[in-house]
Amino acid sequence: MNSPLRIALIGAGNMGQQHYRHLQTLSEATLCAVADPGPQAVGLAAEWGVRHFVDHRQMLELVRPDAVIVANPNNQHVSTALDCLAAGVPVLLEKPVGVHLDEVRELVAAVKRSGVPVLVGHHRRHNPLIVRAHELVQSGALGRLITVTALFQLRKPDSYFEIPWRREPGAGMLLTNLIHDLDLLRHLCGEVRSVQAITDNSVRGFANEDSAAVLLQFEGGTLGTLNGSDAVAAPWSWELDSGENPVYPRQADQPCYLLAGTAGALSIPQLKRWHYAADQVDAGWHKPLLMVEESYSGDDALCLQLQHFVRVARREVEPLVSAADAARTLALVEAIREAAATGRACTPALIEA
Repeated sequence: MNSPLRIALIGAGNMGQQHYRHLQTLSEATLCAVADPGPQAVGLAAEWGVRHFVDHRQMLELVRPDAVIVANPNNQHVSTALDCLAAGVPVLLEKPVGVHLDEVRELVAAVKRSGVPVLVGHHRRHNPLIVRAHELVQSGALGRLITVTALFQLRKPDSYFEIPWRREPGAGMLLTNLIHDLDLLRHLCGEVRSVQAITDNSVRGFANEDSAAVLLQFEGGTLGTLNGSDAVAAPWSWELDSGENPVYPRQADQPCYLLAGTAGALSIPQLKRWHYAADQVDAGWHKPLLMVEESYSGDDALCLQLQHFVRVARREVEPLVSAADAARTLALVEAIREAAATGRACTPALIEA
């Protein structure tokens, strides 16, 4: 039997602390060190009974962990992951994989060159309801997928923006929130061929967007829309509807994604599948649709992601979300930004595995 995987944590902020709580529930892994220059990290490391380091490079050299979770600020993701790869240490890298596509290309090349695995933390792909939705799409239960409608409609309180960086360029919905939705749309519908977009910041007037409307054309022909705003009183978003994170009051009856195909349709997160009866003659809008509620487990996505990471670090499985895969989601975000800035349809940059 394998001894517990010794995992170090780089970044002890909100996401780092969430990872620690889930790590505590696993028998196959244990926390061995914390690296974070912030003042709160010293006390957290002492509370958790592990060594604290200001510099993660010193930690890598002295502790030599089996694996690392990187949960520091977005603009440090790539450089920190590169340090871990240089030390031969597998990485669970929080999303976004990076801030700029050029640096992420460097990371993708380093993964290929070193052979050290990197799992990127687009944790929603590990959620059992998304696993089931993906199975339904892939099985042909919806027929040919024709349209997808995605919604991110909620209000962030004014207190959210008291932290200065949240008002600055790059900290708007696209990179902070919609990147999750775009990653799931890629996962469920395939790669995106072309995007058009309009963004606006007129509600708050900050240097980043507070609303966006995106048109997507997928390689397989599916057409999609993503409408987002973090300045509206509305209940339609993964955060509010899925129940994945208990800090948000759940609107369990409201959908955030609607997938429609030639043989059926699916609402997410409810996993209500709509279809005509198999023996229905001349099925169409004058005939009643049948509805089936698909079942799925209630297992926690972050915990499932950690269990998967243990297997990735041990080279037992390939990462569900590789650096190259996550880079394609970032390329889609950059294409949306370009489309919004230029008023033209844009194609996401090609990322080779």
